[in-house]
Amino acid sequence: MGAARRMTIGAREGAPRRYRARVEYDGTEFAGFQAQRPGIRTVQGALEAALATLSGGERQAVDGAGRTDAGVHATGQVIAFSYAGRLSADELADGLNGCLPPDVAVRDVRQVPPRFHPRHDARYREYRYTVWQGPRSPLRERTALRVRRPLDVEAMARAATVFEGRHDFSAFGGADPQPVRDVHRVRVRRQGSLVTIDVRATAFLRGMVRRMVAALLAVGAGTIDETAVAEALEQRRPAFAGAAAPAKGLCLRRVALGRRRRPSNGEDEER
Repeated sequence: MGAARRMTIGAREGAPRRYRARVEYDGTEFAGFQAQRPGIRTVQGALEAALATLSGGERQAVDGAGRTDAGVHATGQVIAFSYAGRLSADELADGLNGCLPPDVAVRDVRQVPPRFHPRHDARYREYRYTVWQGPRSPLRERTALRVRRPLDVEAMARAATVFEGRHDFSAFGGADPQPVRDVHRVRVRRQGSLVTIDVRATAFLRGMVRRMVAALLAVGAGTIDETAVAEALEQRRPAFAGAAAPAKGLCLRRVALGRRRRPSNGEDEER
């Protein structure tokens, strides 16, 4: 009898308790985080299936802090779920990892108050977009966008400051009745052949980070100037024909938990 199988014994006993965990996944083969119709492979679906194995077959909902889209990765996604079995938090982590596919893993499983929800209890999220400017590298290019053309990182960093602060991001996100978002920081850096773009905000519109990155890459390549980004943000219609950087370079790196100073507008919808 396997370890995961043994852990299902007595799983139905006791009152449900609320747990949270951090999740890492390679999003390449997933159709996003959020569960969809049957037959569509999602991170949420994989997590719920693993949890059901430890719960005597009973399906339990898994809530996430960010609903990443197809091809987007995570090293710091936060989830929450309810579990009524006998396993301790450490045993739950081992059990879930024993049931999950190779491209998903959980860590830091701990019990939380019953009302905890990672989307509502997140103070901010931080995404990183990675650009690889070195020689062809199949492994690096699985989680980074290869750009062969030289990039002016200093110009990109200057243009990135336009996004910081509280703005209507209609030009850089999907349609939303509340398009105002608080962006805490956008940092563009180079280290050797790697260029990284880190974006921290309370919440995001759908597709917002990848559309911001597409604009910054255009600035770095010299196809648009820095002022064009500020002008596009003010116009509140799809910027640069809705151009978005490919999903494979994007990773949800961190979700900071705790009470917000003030409620955010909407939810994290980065796609």
